[in-house]
Amino acid sequence: MDDNKLAADEGRRSVQHESVKSQVEGDVNAEIAQQASQTPPGEARKIEEVAGQFRARAVDEVVDTEREVERGRGAARVSQVIDYIFYVIYALLGMRFLLALLAARSTAGFVQFIVTVTNPFYAPFRGIVDAPRTEDGHTLMLPIVVAIIAYVLLHLAINGLLRMLAHRKTQI
Repeated sequence: MDDNKLAADEGRRSVQHESVKSQVEGDVNAEIAQQASQTPPGEARKIEEVAGQFRARAVDEVVDTEREVERGRGAARVSQVIDYIFYVIYALLGMRFLLALLAARSTAGFVQFIVTVTNPFYAPFRGIVDAPRTEDGHTLMLPIVVAIIAYVLLHLAINGLLRMLAHRKTQI
């Protein structure tokens, strides 16, 4: 009988202990919440000042990022135009190379058109190296090959410069 009474007493004490413990925890949490909601005036100003600085930095970072994105878009557009121009030059010089290699008649209108259009791009390279000919009139226009290589290098240099300008690193 004493064991049952002892167990019942122990159970009651355990329930009271848990009740007191819960009440103390609730009081402590309420006090912490109350103190957290009451910041001293000087501290409130400091908090607002720091928050304002963080907001200003965030806005500046967004503005800088937007500028960088716009600069990248502009450089991409310029790069697309430059690519198109160089591809047209490559195609025209390649066509002139093929026509010379196949010994196309120089009196044909299309051949004259291609020669006329490509002359400004070909002229700086004329005479750099010999253009070997066969007896049948076929010509291997090596100066055109040199011109195409030079234009490819120029094209790569321009695109590299645009890439560098578009993706400048900004300081953080």
